[in-house]
Amino acid sequence: MKKEIPRAWSFVIVAAVYVLSAGAGVGIYALLPLPVWAALFIADVGATVVTFLFSLIFGNASVYDPYWSVQPIVIAVAFAIFFPATAAAYLALAAILVWGVRLTANWAYTFRGLAHQDWRYTMLREKTGKAYPIINFVGIHLVPTLVVYGCVLPAVYLFTQSPAWNAGSIVFFFVSLGAVVLQGTADCQMHAFRKRKTGGFMRNGVWKYSRHPNYLDEIVMWWGIALAAVCVMPEKWWLIAGAVANTLLFLFVSIPMADKRQSRKEGFAEYKKSTRMLLPIPKKQR
Repeated sequence: MKKEIPRAWSFVIVAAVYVLSAGAGVGIYALLPLPVWAALFIADVGATVVTFLFSLIFGNASVYDPYWSVQPIVIAVAFAIFFPATAAAYLALAAILVWGVRLTANWAYTFRGLAHQDWRYTMLREKTGKAYPIINFVGIHLVPTLVVYGCVLPAVYLFTQSPAWNAGSIVFFFVSLGAVVLQGTADCQMHAFRKRKTGGFMRNGVWKYSRHPNYLDEIVMWWGIALAAVCVMPEKWWLIAGAVANTLLFLFVSIPMADKRQSRKEGFAEYKKSTRMLLPIPKKQR
């Protein structure tokens, strides 16, 4: 029987994994004589492979969980260091830093150690059997990496192209910042609800009318970054692709999985009928 790794040591191990992953990514990027977007793409995948290998070593796909919030911080800060930029880029950087630090802190708060794995990964392992290693790499690691790569790419272009800022830069900075604040509020409210251990469904605060306000804010955050970039570089309208992919990931993967799990609770049909999937506004009863 494996000896359980204490929570404190689990943090140290995961931190070391991410230092190695970031180092691998930076090294790969520096060695590639390719356009920025292509070199960053390959470097990001390389860093993900390093994280994946450690998830195999520890038998826990949750080693990847903080990658979602750490990856954009590393990329944005690296480009801020090596590329001179305008206020448009630094506003995006500020939003990404606030978002990433807060979301990583939320992960740390809920992280119980390397002996525990996200219920979604365990479910996939049980359902897919021998195919799980492929599902693990492609579905749990690679696809989210590519989605967040697309989300952070607009900020990268803000640094490499150095466009002048405009009113849109400020408006969408506050859109992203507002999403971060609301997401933090939603997470804190949910933590308090779970501590009470009353069971049932969360129906207070920003959860009163929405089943997934935290997911809504994650979607809005990256639309804010994408539109901030498009406002100052309209010819690069395709930079919204990452925000589109992120939205689709939540709508067709994350939310259905969460709802399916919640459906095991008594009263879910009525709960679903009286709340919206995302928007926190009252739902008219038919």
